[in-house]
Amino acid sequence: MTKREEFEAAATRRILIKDGPYGTAIQRAGLSPEDYAAGTDLAQEQKGNNDLVNLTQPQVIRAICDSYIDAGAHILATNTFNANRISQADYGAEGLVREINVAAARIIREAIEARGDGVPRFVAGAVGPTNKTLSLSPDVEDPGFREVTFDEIVEVYREQCAALLEGGADFILIETVFDTLNCKAAIMAVKQLERELEQNIPLMISLTLTDLSGRNLSGHTVEAFWYTVRHARPLTIGLNCSFGAEQLRPHVQLLSDIADTYLMAYPNAGLPNDLGEYDEMPETTAALTKVWAENGRVNALGGCCGSTPAHIAAMAQAVEGITPREVPDAETEMHLAGLEPFTIAA
Repeated sequence: MTKREEFEAAATRRILIKDGPYGTAIQRAGLSPEDYAAGTDLAQEQKGNNDLVNLTQPQVIRAICDSYIDAGAHILATNTFNANRISQADYGAEGLVREINVAAARIIREAIEARGDGVPRFVAGAVGPTNKTLSLSPDVEDPGFREVTFDEIVEVYREQCAALLEGGADFILIETVFDTLNCKAAIMAVKQLERELEQNIPLMISLTLTDLSGRNLSGHTVEAFWYTVRHARPLTIGLNCSFGAEQLRPHVQLLSDIADTYLMAYPNAGLPNDLGEYDEMPETTAALTKVWAENGRVNALGGCCGSTPAHIAAMAQAVEGITPREVPDAETEMHLAGLEPFTIAA
């Protein structure tokens, strides 16, 4: 079977579990600036460049990945949220983009293959939004100004995705989408790679919301966003980051009703406190997401900011044995979208 077919077969049997974030786990490892930059000749200080750790301290990434597998995760995302040429330019490390992504995917692939227990697990090559936006101007005096072009963003994503696939990624996960046009650039990059490599590359797409009304930063509602990207035929669509499970619930429910593909949601561990830290206990997150599962709303669950292996383990246990969401049939109406959805009546 292809990886898409393997995923679909696994998703019909159970609710799959995605892992959690790497950033806080890397911070807990207590790496020094020298640890971050070990073996490189980078001039700038690299502390905080968590993506570089794939190259310089691979054992740290492997240990984090193993902890998520031990917690019950089936979908393991690479530690590559900022492993693109634009974001790495902040550290002067843009020349290492290919090596970082190849290494990241190989670490996860090796961790999965080392298990040998027959449990289906998948490597999702994680692609973040970059720190540039195509839809909005960074200059309030010049609304038409953009720091980058659409074609430049496509090439940035193409470079990263090619390296993730080279390292062994099964899917490309376009996550934390705050700008829909950036997401469209990532989709185009993957479609270009499909033609170049003459292979199907399954896509996972995950939106992030910036306010409780249910819009991302570029203004799209959840429904409008789905109609904007459904042409890419993603393997999964979903929501991540944004809020905790309690606040994300109505938006997951809406997307579940309209998306004719698998739904993957991975909320934060509640809302941050005044210090920017997350206090929600694993049992709380698990109880909230279990309700989604019991109501037939999700096919895959995981954790975002503030989540730990304990959160992932609690969710895995909570949804064990619950029937996964049934993917609805594709609608025949024509759905279009600006910032709001528009349906042309049959």
